[in-house]
Amino acid sequence: MSTERLSPLDASFLHVEDDVSHMHIASVAIFEGPQPAFADIVAMVDGKLGLVPRYRQVVKSVPLELARPVWVDDPHFNLEYHLRHTALPAPGSDSELRMLVGRVMSQQLDRTKSLWEIWVVEGLEGGRWAMLAKTHHAMVDGVSGTDLLAVIMDLSPDVARPEVAAWSPRPAPSGARLALDAVTNLMRSPYEQLRAVQTSTRALRQALSHAREVGQGVVAMAGLVRPPPVSSLNGPIGPHRRYAWTSTSVEDIKVIRRGLGGSFNDVVLASITNGFRELLLSRGETVDRIVRTLVPVSVRPRDATGKAVGDGTFENRVSAMFAELPVGVDDPAERLHAITRQMEGLKDSKQAVAAEALTSMSGFAPPMLLALGMRLATRAAQHNVNTVTTNVPGPQFPLYAAGRKMIHAFPYVPLGGQIRIGIAIFSYNGEVTFGITGDYDTTPDVDVLTAGIEEGMAQMLTLER
Repeated sequence: MSTERLSPLDASFLHVEDDVSHMHIASVAIFEGPQPAFADIVAMVDGKLGLVPRYRQVVKSVPLELARPVWVDDPHFNLEYHLRHTALPAPGSDSELRMLVGRVMSQQLDRTKSLWEIWVVEGLEGGRWAMLAKTHHAMVDGVSGTDLLAVIMDLSPDVARPEVAAWSPRPAPSGARLALDAVTNLMRSPYEQLRAVQTSTRALRQALSHAREVGQGVVAMAGLVRPPPVSSLNGPIGPHRRYAWTSTSVEDIKVIRRGLGGSFNDVVLASITNGFRELLLSRGETVDRIVRTLVPVSVRPRDATGKAVGDGTFENRVSAMFAELPVGVDDPAERLHAITRQMEGLKDSKQAVAAEALTSMSGFAPPMLLALGMRLATRAAQHNVNTVTTNVPGPQFPLYAAGRKMIHAFPYVPLGGQIRIGIAIFSYNGEVTFGITGDYDTTPDVDVLTAGIEEGMAQMLTLER
């Protein structure tokens, strides 16, 4: 019998979820045809589940919330519950698929079961089909999520189907055992961590150096106390979602970078800035302002090229920076340069280091206070930002499901608090896709934002060419 406790950040994604803020992330994968038999998809997933034990686990709370919840094997795990099969009236258009995605994303995952679903959608025009993978953010962050995608899917169309290994759930600990473990941990953990620091001079020096960086970041984040100008981008949201997407190519972004400068992320943010500019103008609102965005940053270990790498777990390893999109700047080159200067300053300010450190320190808080604190902190932050833009690098090689090539992959980001629009960016096999989530009732014009992103990218390409 063994358990694994949720990290403070993973637990926070459960704490902030409510009836209108559903904390699941997703990907919408479109495959070339013909569509395989649904039984083949079931066999593909079943053969890989042994590589991702979390997919057969559920969250179990500790009595009296004496500690964060734990992951335990689901004694009633049923793969057929998590794999769904549906279809669009043929020939199903991309617009109809996006509408279906919005409806599926509007439904909260069942906390009594493993927190994921995969929907297989047939009937797309052109002989294509889609697979919608929906996973709770408490299970996995965006970067490790791409690792899971690679595990569940195949790297070749001709991979032999693995034999399904026998699996039996490990007995779950009783509530009394969980409570006892929690009390023991509360008594022991702070002392052991303090003793480790005191007995290691090198660790102490590292901690002091890290503290200085955190201090710089906290000072930089202090400016977020001032809310951005009031606009229709923020306000109460409902439980229902709209979903849209657009795309560009990795090569187009490289062309822009060679001619105008900036990083990959800078170019992406510049095109998004134009999208929000067009959206505000279409609503009759002034653009003599900024649009403040939360930018999640991976703090996973990185290799020599700077690419995030896995650390053997699927826990969240994300922090955050806060950028101000210059929607008042009409010139596309000037817009990009303004973002580049700002992002360089944010990196120097150690904002992401401070946010990650503050999240880590929440591990010392009693879980009931952590739950309350995360709700308050999330609401405060979302009163001080207009949107969220998250950029996740995906595999730059083709993936396959049951022998069929994945030709497009679109990301989905959840909404929460007062944020009515969120944007996720995902790169796969030379393509960069933008997945736009909107609150159903207050963002009927999400396509205006999508068109503005496309136009922003086209403007920068025109300048370079």
